[in-house]
Amino acid sequence: EKLAVSQGIQAGALLAVGGADAGSTLVVGPDKGRVKPIIPLEHVLDDVHEVAGVGTLFPDDTGKPVLHMHGAFGRKEATVTGCVRTGIRVWHVLEVILIELTDTEASRLPDEATGFKLLQP
Repeated sequence: EKLAVSQGIQAGALLAVGGADAGSTLVVGPDKGRVKPIIPLEHVLDDVHEVAGVGTLFPDDTGKPVLHMHGAFGRKEATVTGCVRTGIRVWHVLEVILIELTDTEASRLPDEATGFKLLQP
C-alpha cells in the first residue's frame, strides 16, 4: 500500500512467491461462520514456509489503495491458507509482482451486512 501511494498506483493485481518467516500472522477464517460480530481467527507460522499468493489493490471510499491478498503457506506436507492483512515477515526473498490496472473505477466500499469494504465495479 505504501509503494502504491508513493508511485501513484490506484489499482492492480498482485502475485507473490517466496518465503515467509516464523512469526508471520495469517487470518484463517472467522471464529464462527455465521455469527456477528465477525471475529477473525489468526494463525502464526511457527517456522519458515514457502509462499504462493494472489491479491488485488483498489482504493477504498477515501481514495486510499487497499491490498487484499491471500496466500498458501507450506512446509513439508502441511499447508495453511489465509489472508495476509495482519502481516507477513519475509524470509530472505518474497517476490511480489504488481500489475497496474488503469482506466478502472472499481473501489472498495463499505458493506453494511459484513462490515467489510468490498470491491465494487
